[in-house]
Amino acid sequence: MPLLILIPLTMVAFAANSILNRLAVDGGYATPAGFAVLRVLAGAVLLVLLVRLQSGKLVFTTRARAIGASSLALYMVGFSLAYLLLDAGLGALILFGAAQISMFTIAALRGAAPSKRELLGAAIALGGLILVLNPSAASLDNLRAAGFMILAGFGWGLYSLAGKMEPDALAGTAANFCLALPLTALAPLLMGESFGMDFHGALLAIVSGAVTSGMGYALWYQIVPRISSSSAANLLLSVPVLAVIGGVILLGETIGLQFLLGAVLVIGGIAFSLTKARG
Repeated sequence: MPLLILIPLTMVAFAANSILNRLAVDGGYATPAGFAVLRVLAGAVLLVLLVRLQSGKLVFTTRARAIGASSLALYMVGFSLAYLLLDAGLGALILFGAAQISMFTIAALRGAAPSKRELLGAAIALGGLILVLNPSAASLDNLRAAGFMILAGFGWGLYSLAGKMEPDALAGTAANFCLALPLTALAPLLMGESFGMDFHGALLAIVSGAVTSGMGYALWYQIVPRISSSSAANLLLSVPVLAVIGGVILLGETIGLQFLLGAVLVIGGIAFSLTKARG
C-alpha cells in the first residue's frame, strides 16, 4: 500500500484511540486499567486470528519481539496510569514530546541522527502542538503522573523503532500484543488499580483494541521501515491535532483561532521535515 494512503490512515487510527479512551474513561464507562487490559486483549485476539487466516507464523523469541512487547506494555501501562491524574492536553504534549525525543536520541546513537531540516520541522510542529493543546491552561500538579507519561512516550518510541526489525508487520504486531497482555495487566494490579467497566466501556475498549490499536499498529509497522526514524517521530505530532478535530466532529467540542494556527504549524512542520531541500 502506498505511503500516501498508509500514513493518514494510520494517524487517524491513532487519533481514534484517543477519542475512544476519552469516551470510555472520562464518561465513567471504564477505569483506565480495565480499558487498557481489554484493549490489548481484543487486539491480540483479532491479530492472531488474521495471522492464522493467512497461514502466518507467530514468533515470540526474537530481539525485536522482546523490545516490541516490553515497550508496548510500558506505553499501555504508563498511558493508563498517567491519565488518572493528568490533564489530557498536557498529557498528550508530554507523551508525544517524550516519544519524539526518545526516537531522535536512539536514532542518533545508531548513527542515523536527524538532519537539520528534520530538526527544524520538528521544532515548528512541536511549537504548533503547544498552541493546539494549550498546556498553559493546565497545571502539573502530579509529578508522578508526568513521570508515567514520560515512560509511556519512551515506550512508544522504542516500540516504533522496533518495527524497523520486523519482517512481517501483522505477525510481529500480533506477537507483541500477546506478550504485552500479562505485563499490561500486572502493573495496575500491583498498584491496586481497579479493572471495572460496563457494557459501553467494554465495547469501546474492544473497538479500540481490535481496530484502531491492533490494525493501526500493524499499519504503523509497515510504515516505519520505509521512512527515517526522525520522520516517523515527526509524523506522530499530527495525532493530537487529529484527535481534537475528531472531538469536534464526534463529541461536539469547539476550537478557536489558536487551534487553527497551531494545526497549520504542526502540519507545515511535518511536511517541511518530510520533504527534501532542493539544491
